[in-house]
Amino acid sequence: MTDLLLAIVHHLLAFGIAAAITAELVLVRPGMQPSAVRLAARYDAAYGLLAIGLLVIGFLRVYFGAKGHEYYFHNHVFWTKLALFAVVGLLSIKPTLRFLRWQKALRADPGFAPEEVEIKAVRRRLMAEIHVFAFIPIAAAAMARGYGYVP
Repeated sequence: MTDLLLAIVHHLLAFGIAAAITAELVLVRPGMQPSAVRLAARYDAAYGLLAIGLLVIGFLRVYFGAKGHEYYFHNHVFWTKLALFAVVGLLSIKPTLRFLRWQKALRADPGFAPEEVEIKAVRRRLMAEIHVFAFIPIAAAAMARGYGYVP
């Protein structure tokens, strides 16, 4: 039962991350209004919390799940999945810093709107995040079927 519950929470967190990145992409557009800036920053904060939760639950699955830590530690697809997750996290740093800067600007000027060049840069990063993130479930599906395990 523990394995099932951990798997369910792990999957829900992963879907939550995909939803948060998608929501940011919907909000971060040319002509962005102050309300969209605030909301995008909230989704970005939620993304960060979901990512931390996913890592915690993921490692709980490694140690308390049905397959055991030996399966994961000797599986190159598991390490690929972690590397992809790290790449997504690294890609998210610049957008997060922009959102923080934009929020600060909003506090100083309630009518603040980000410049188009900044919006385009953030969108490019978000698109890169969602595209790399799409490979994680592919790796997970392969791993769940025994691919990558080297005893």
